[in-house]
Amino acid sequence: MIVLQNTVISDDVRDKFFVCNLEKCKGACCVEGDLGAPLEEDELAILKDGYEQIKPYMSATGLQAVEEQGLYIKDWEGDYSTPTIGNRECAYAIYDEDNKLKCAIEQAYNDGKINWKKPISCHLYPIRITKYDGFEALNYDRWSICSAACSFGQDLGVRVYQFLKEPLIRRYGEGWYQELEQLMENETAAASS
Repeated sequence: MIVLQNTVISDDVRDKFFVCNLEKCKGACCVEGDLGAPLEEDELAILKDGYEQIKPYMSATGLQAVEEQGLYIKDWEGDYSTPTIGNRECAYAIYDEDNKLKCAIEQAYNDGKINWKKPISCHLYPIRITKYDGFEALNYDRWSICSAACSFGQDLGVRVYQFLKEPLIRRYGEGWYQELEQLMENETAAASS
């Protein structure tokens, strides 16, 4: 484990390789699982404020799911997530011409309609954050649907924390990430000597 400020980071974040390979997985993480994308409480208002700009990017079935379930749902543990279409894909997921899933929220962001890229849980994947009193645990989430991403990352020599530089900075700040890089380099050097 790596301890950095108010975070405890799994060694896998340093040791494992990962680069999303949408050509292979087709965005399966937007479909698989038992709930939609986890949402932070502060993201609920952001989603509500941006929904009118996101709507034009959504599928008819996604719009219907939101109409029936709301912009987000609260699960049995009191956590929030995006609604799903028939207990499958996220209501904000959209299929492109190659039948790959993409995010309507991210499309609205890319087109400059909103200034929120997507839920941090999606942006940080395959890292999952567990909150504790006074610190957050960052763990690498192994999922068979991401095996192509692991192979692709291995081929490119890109580790999980390197692949997730942008969302890690979004979550914890530039200074935190620079400190993380230094720690990771020191740990890697120590392990190889």
